Amino acid sequence: MQMRLARVAADLRKTFVVAAVAMALGACAYADPNTQYPDGNAKNNRVGAGNAYTDRGSIFGPGGIAFLGGDENLPQEGGGGGIGVNSFLWRASLDTISFMPLNSADPFGGVIITDWYSPPETQEERFKVTVYILGRDLRADGIRAAVFRQRQDFGGAWIDASVEQRTTVDLENAILTRARQLRIAGLQ
Repeated sequence: MQMRLARVAADLRKTFVVAAVAMALGACAYADPNTQYPDGNAKNNRVGAGNAYTDRGSIFGPGGIAFLGGDENLPQEGGGGGIGVNSFLWRASLDTISFMPLNSADPFGGVIITDWYSPPETQEERFKVTVYILGRDLRADGIRAAVFRQRQDFGGAWIDASVEQRTTVDLENAILTRARQLRIAGLQ
């Protein structure tokens, strides 16, 4: 009984800590960009020498610490601020397999998994696709796809079937072609 009470108390402490951290972070969610500091400088005034709020050094060096893979001074081709992989490859992957239902899509890990899809003309077989985007650069080796196929036997059970290697290569090429189209459209 005493161990159970101790466990409940520990769980309550953990819940309280998580709630306190969530409230503290939530309080930081909105900052008015027009806020004035006591000396009259605008908070969003980040340009120009002599700004006391931006010219301070960092205890971690000139660039500070870069969290989540970001140094804003490095060029990031097609990166996008909200996803961890190349945005052209991400969008092209979604466009290319848009006819299939999505099971999950992780823009930070670069993994797209579809659910099983049966083409209307062949209801006795179905396909599933997993697309892996391997980096932030638009390169031919930046994407991998895996295609899975199953056929239905006479009893109605689904049995794994082989997929030609050419199918996977064609899918990867279609994604790369669409990514190039998106990049060219974005440059114009």
